Amino acid sequence: MTIAPEKTTVLDDTDAILGTAEAVGTSNLAHTATVDVVIPVYNEAQDLERSIRRLHHHLTSDFPHAWQITIADNASVDETWAIATRLTRQLPHVHAVHLDQKGRGRALRQVWLASTADILAYMDVDLSTDLRALLPLVSPLVSGHSDLAIGSRLASGARVVRGPKREFISRSYNLILRTSLRASFSDAQCGFKAIRRDVAQELLPLVADNNWFFDTEMLVLAQRAGLRTHEVPVDWTDDPVTTVHIVSTATEDLKGVARLMRGLTTGAIPLREMRQALHRPAAPAGTNALFGQMVRFAAVGAASTGAYFGLYLLLRLGMGPQASNLVANLVTAVANTAVNRRLTFGVTSRKGMLRDHLGGLLAFGVATGLTSGSLWLLHAGGRPGGKAMEVIVLAAASAVATTFRFVVLRRLMHHDTPRS
Repeated sequence: MTIAPEKTTVLDDTDAILGTAEAVGTSNLAHTATVDVVIPVYNEAQDLERSIRRLHHHLTSDFPHAWQITIADNASVDETWAIATRLTRQLPHVHAVHLDQKGRGRALRQVWLASTADILAYMDVDLSTDLRALLPLVSPLVSGHSDLAIGSRLASGARVVRGPKREFISRSYNLILRTSLRASFSDAQCGFKAIRRDVAQELLPLVADNNWFFDTEMLVLAQRAGLRTHEVPVDWTDDPVTTVHIVSTATEDLKGVARLMRGLTTGAIPLREMRQALHRPAAPAGTNALFGQMVRFAAVGAASTGAYFGLYLLLRLGMGPQASNLVANLVTAVANTAVNRRLTFGVTSRKGMLRDHLGGLLAFGVATGLTSGSLWLLHAGGRPGGKAMEVIVLAAASAVATTFRFVVLRRLMHHDTPRS
């Protein structure tokens, strides 16, 4: 995947881009890494100067590595860019980049890929995370122990001040990531992360999202590529006047999860090539664990069940219950098997397709027998109760049939070694 360059304007401190803490003499350091701390902003004129001066003071006083601050203005329409350019003139080791298009992910990707620093970090402009966590964040990357590092508000030892609504949303989102994408990290959305530059050069071109899902996609791809992510429990205080729109962001994130699941299961994302480029071992066999398969199978089952009932009710406008049930079951069973081959069990080749679909049809036969038998028993009682009762009975029978279908398909599709 190639990322088209965006039109940018860059201002920097040409005298000395990288600075070191005054309290630590560089002559006493055997080696010091360079760290680029990026602050992505959009219409942050009210808080920008205060936050940059606070960060600048912390880095100057308490940070032992060579550093620079990069303000990444992604298409602000207020006074943000004017303030950013003034700060580059007033504060050493501060520079600014202006992009003509919005998108936090777009800004981070472009600035990080253009940076020459050893360690690339970013934090939100509100500085909700205690700045004392920055050194523990970058240290494992400097030492070579880890490839990425993230601040976590959900890890043991974190101290967080925020409302119950945001707490619930955050925990729910990360639960979705663990069940759907088998994410091993605890907090995808904390605006406090760092990555080694050599890793970023290989990883970021694969990250498609340009907005808030950028962080999640980067972390999931890093995990699948065999990279090591270090988590730092942080002290974090919620910004009550944040400009993030929760509903639209959540919707965008869920679409991103679905897109990423599709790319990973179809092989569209070239993780094998990235593992080779980063000298990581090939992914071990058995990556499709039982729990993850069950979650994905349930998601496919829920969608196909909805399609089945919709089709059944549509067919009932002109057909009897048994004929409607047969046709609806047959159509959704074929589609269900095809989707589960790719999404649930990771089978992307045509090899064994006929056998897999025959197994799916066997499960269809069982499902048809259960649902048709249930309908027969319902109507044999003499008081069927109308279409609502038919749907209730079919739902119970379908649950049993779904369990049988999972067992059959899992055995057929070589659950320990997905075919590709």
